Amino acid sequence: MNARFATDTAADQDLFGQISLGYLVIESRRLAEWQRFAVEGLGLHADSVEHDTLALRIDSHRRRLVVREGPAEDVVAIGWQLQGDAALQEMLGRLRGAGMPVREVGGAKANGRGVERYWEFEGPKRLRFELFTAPLLSSAPLRMKASGFVTGEMGLGHFAMTTREPEAALAFFRRIFDARLSDTIEDRLNGVTLELSFLRLNERHHSVAIAATRGKRMNPLRTAIHHLNLQARSLEDVTEAYRRTRGMGHAIASAIGQHPNDRELSFYVATPSGFEIEIGWNPILVTDEAAWQPAHYRGISLWGHFPESLTVASRLGQMGRGLASLARKEHTVGVTT
Repeated sequence: MNARFATDTAADQDLFGQISLGYLVIESRRLAEWQRFAVEGLGLHADSVEHDTLALRIDSHRRRLVVREGPAEDVVAIGWQLQGDAALQEMLGRLRGAGMPVREVGGAKANGRGVERYWEFEGPKRLRFELFTAPLLSSAPLRMKASGFVTGEMGLGHFAMTTREPEAALAFFRRIFDARLSDTIEDRLNGVTLELSFLRLNERHHSVAIAATRGKRMNPLRTAIHHLNLQARSLEDVTEAYRRTRGMGHAIASAIGQHPNDRELSFYVATPSGFEIEIGWNPILVTDEAAWQPAHYRGISLWGHFPESLTVASRLGQMGRGLASLARKEHTVGVTT
């Protein structure tokens, strides 16, 4: 473990319960496809901003998903909301103490994220992380096919990422974000064994999931994240979004099923940029920290989650990317090699 992460933080302010997932920024050349997918398929609210940006809302925040014109076809930044200036300063102190450059951003660029200002730094896998305390809010009514989504102090939802350096990613989130381990899962998918760790930052069962292959560490994904989860207010919101996206011809990565750890009922659909969005309902909350004990599960699903759109070509593509990843060094944060 890098000495930069070996400092004693026992006397520091505990950030658990003061951080939540705030927003995602996506680059895509397919804004029209994204708008139809999000509005007609998932049931979200969309605002067009000028000609090169699509702003997606699910609650009072002006921005929850920002899709801007660009070549990446991927998530390029993740925003994290901190509850107040004291929490922000604690986080900034930890980052700077670990030798990680942080830059403050305001003005039009921050406004485009739906925040007054933010502080950006390079996270795991060179994914840009952006910290903020003051979201810009809107009182305009939401025009959504969905009845609503569960956000509040728990934040936007959760995301999952694959990594060849899971120990480094776990150390980063636990030491810098004060994330707590909810549980772990192992499963065999497409011929390889996956190990998944689920980290919570507040009462939401997990805000971050980290997946890695057992043994030889490979990364079969092109995109920075595997999926973003949005928690629907009702089971009907899930089933109707599944019916709509499937009917529109979007690839259903996993049909409706239930996870064993957080007990969420959900399905996964591929976005126009290639990563997936999971729409889920009724996951458990961790409301008693003293009583919670991490558990280990075998199998990612209790039932369902059948991969409707998995083809031989997609399997071969994942295998090829996984093998190719062995030749590339993955960027880690706070770990020296």
